[in-house]
Amino acid sequence: MIGTSATSSPASGSPASGAQASGKTVATDPGHNIDLDAFRATPLSHDPFAHLIIPGFVRAEVREAIHRDFPEIEQAGSFPSRELSFGPAFAALLEEIQGPAMTAAFEEKFGIDLTDHPTMVTVRGRAKAQDGQIHVDSKSKIITVLLYMNPSWETSDGRLRLLRGPESLDNAVTEIPPAEGTLLAFLNGPTAWHGHTSFVGPRRVIQLNWVQDDGVVKREQFRHALSAKMKRLNPFR
Repeated sequence: MIGTSATSSPASGSPASGAQASGKTVATDPGHNIDLDAFRATPLSHDPFAHLIIPGFVRAEVREAIHRDFPEIEQAGSFPSRELSFGPAFAALLEEIQGPAMTAAFEEKFGIDLTDHPTMVTVRGRAKAQDGQIHVDSKSKIITVLLYMNPSWETSDGRLRLLRGPESLDNAVTEIPPAEGTLLAFLNGPTAWHGHTSFVGPRRVIQLNWVQDDGVVKREQFRHALSAKMKRLNPFR
């Protein structure tokens, strides 16, 4: 099996084909695994905070291979990609979502220079009953991207809700089923409240974050790696 690093420098200044925008090159490569054309064509919604949702962002023709190569994760919780074993199709997806074309598209969409902000990837395979509580992401995370890779999602539970506030999951603007290939991306901030109703079972999601600096990546990798080791020692915690 093949592993990959959880970090990658965005390299936004790397040469790429495309038009100039705000003095920077905007890559126009649509991507082998991901549909960046659909991403560029989808406007940001600002209710309740800046976000966009793209069903089918991971291309249909590559999903079977990604499912096959998805890391086997038996415990709940987030695991740094560098701590996992997986096959080449999954590795290629991680490389592409951390590449210059993806970064350039996000810079243009959110109006943020990500040049000096590294990426961090964590992966979930299962959910436990306590997951999904209302929260905002840590201040160290600039943009959060969730890629869902569940072949189907029939239950009404476990669907992420974007919320107007922290009081109740019922105070939602929209709800996103974690169905295969779906992307949710949002700008992190003090009002970016989200959560989902309790669900226990397989729930595959790849989380990509652009973060403040390399120190954040090192701290988060250490924290997640320690948590992962504890879960392996005591899978019922």
